[in-house]
Amino acid sequence: MTHSPSLPARDVARIVDPKLEPGHADRHRARRLIDGRDVGATDPFILMAEDFMPRGAFGRHPHRGIETVTLVLDGAVEHFDSAGNEGLIEAGDAQWMTAGRGVIHNESASPGSIAHTLQLWVNLPASRKMTEPRYQSLRGNALPVRRAPGVEVKVLSGRSGDAVSPTLNHVPVTALDARIAPGASFDQALEPEANAFVLVLEGEARVGVSKVQVTAGKLAWLTRDDTAGGSAVTIAADDVATRVVLFAGRPLREPVVFGGPFVMNTEAEIAQAYADYREGRF
Repeated sequence: MTHSPSLPARDVARIVDPKLEPGHADRHRARRLIDGRDVGATDPFILMAEDFMPRGAFGRHPHRGIETVTLVLDGAVEHFDSAGNEGLIEAGDAQWMTAGRGVIHNESASPGSIAHTLQLWVNLPASRKMTEPRYQSLRGNALPVRRAPGVEVKVLSGRSGDAVSPTLNHVPVTALDARIAPGASFDQALEPEANAFVLVLEGEARVGVSKVQVTAGKLAWLTRDDTAGGSAVTIAADDVATRVVLFAGRPLREPVVFGGPFVMNTEAEIAQAYADYREGRF
């Protein structure tokens, strides 16, 4: 698939490759692919963690003001939350949880296993911070799929070509899980102002107009041009089968204040979140 000349081509702006570190529990290893240190540059994406987690690595914990997107790459994760949702998320599945005004949840690997997961925090706009919690289970075998020679793109959210996801978003987000055969490529249209990144899960990808090589484990942030009328990025596989995930979202350009698991717009809202949690209002 060749790049459409009508859309300005994106390129790689920077690559991050944080080290895997010991986590919260024995046998838990994790790394922060998005660390929250420069939310202006990653907006609307706040944090992204890659975890190799045993059962019990995380306990029950609350969230407010964000959506969490959890992808299971290997193993299986048991989930429950205070909204009454529970179930098993298996390899290839994803969970899109809107914390909104407040939810208490837990995710834990199946007994005796290590689950390999990615979890992304998507910020909610001020007008939606206190929305009702919502849970969406995205089964890998039921996702819309865009196919082309040597390419299979599962659409977790948004659109790729003619494949459109039914996933509900408070912030429009494109989320793709793509497998590319050696020598194949695909183009993905993006809003020009959207922040976008490509994480290579397996193999080696050539990303952007400069065909920057991005190897497994590395995350490439793309350039953007707020004045353009549209944009697209080309992602190709080198000599090995390659798997990538791509996320893109329009920046909110609002103040961001962290309070542990809460992400709000002011310190007063963070204080209120802790008070509401302590007093059982989640």
